[in-house]
Amino acid sequence: QVQLVESGGGLVQAGGSLRLSCTASRSLFRIDVMGWYRQAPGKQRELVASITSGGTTNYADSVKGRFTISGDNAKKSVLLQMNSLKSEDTAVYYCNALGKRFGAESRDYWGQGTQVTVSS
Repeated sequence: QVQLVESGGGLVQAGGSLRLSCTASRSLFRIDVMGWYRQAPGKQRELVASITSGGTTNYADSVKGRFTISGDNAKKSVLLQMNSLKSEDTAVYYCNALGKRFGAESRDYWGQGTQVTVSS
């Protein structure tokens, strides 16, 4: 069974910082991309940032210059450093991994979600 364990959400004032962490279980033996998505109430889930196993990053326009994603292939983990947070960043953040278990096809895996609330 594949698990993505997230930590680091919480409540912060506008302009503050938070760091989200996600680690995939060892049963996910190959990971091609890891990233973070978010979903605010009444809105669709959207990509925040992603990083490939080769280190290529991708960011939503709304977070460029404020958020930084980094990954550790050996630890099967990804970090999202969020600075200069705004009220519109308030959402449930989900860790995502595109990868495969041994003998299975590549597919998306999701964490349980962590709440980020930015007060203005």
